[in-house]
Amino acid sequence: MGRVRGKEWIKEHVADSYVKRARAEGMRSRAAYKLDEIAGRDHLLAAGMIVVDLGAAPGGWSQVAAGRVGARGRVIALDALEMRGLPGVTFIHGDFHDEKTVEALERALGGGKADLVLSDMAPNLSGIAASDQARAMGLAELALEFALKHLKPQGNFLVKIFQGADFDSFLKTLRGRFKSVAVRKPEASRPRSSEVYLVGKGLRV
Repeated sequence: MGRVRGKEWIKEHVADSYVKRARAEGMRSRAAYKLDEIAGRDHLLAAGMIVVDLGAAPGGWSQVAAGRVGARGRVIALDALEMRGLPGVTFIHGDFHDEKTVEALERALGGGKADLVLSDMAPNLSGIAASDQARAMGLAELALEFALKHLKPQGNFLVKIFQGADFDSFLKTLRGRFKSVAVRKPEASRPRSSEVYLVGKGLRV
């Protein structure tokens, strides 16, 4: 999903070591290294898993997940933006706010449950902090709602969230639904960004 990107952002992006690494290693985006670090630390991905990737474009997280779950696993990716195909990844193009899009995602699961739900969703930024924070939190809440409905018992959840209003409330909610919750700030996350990632492990049933 979109961002407000000015000249300073573009300059920083071009010089970014993770951007250069992604290009050299054939990764779709620098975000791949965020998931790679968190998944390795928290043991989130393994062969044969079923993974749902929300806000997937351009495909960095799906690329990492597909590589980890292997041929016996499945990755179902969704985004409002188009995404080029990836081996082992089923892509659904649509807005997560749209009921028909969510139904398509549920059909792709084929009545089964996911081992892991990932959400790197972010709103189109307006530059108005309070408004952007509220919309980002709304996406995190939608992702959690989906995860609670479609995760296997003991399943795991990884979501991007921005520190600010309602952060503590969302964290408390997560701790009530998962056996353990950790806050992660991976090295590939830019220091000036208020983004953090919450890892919920062991869905309570």
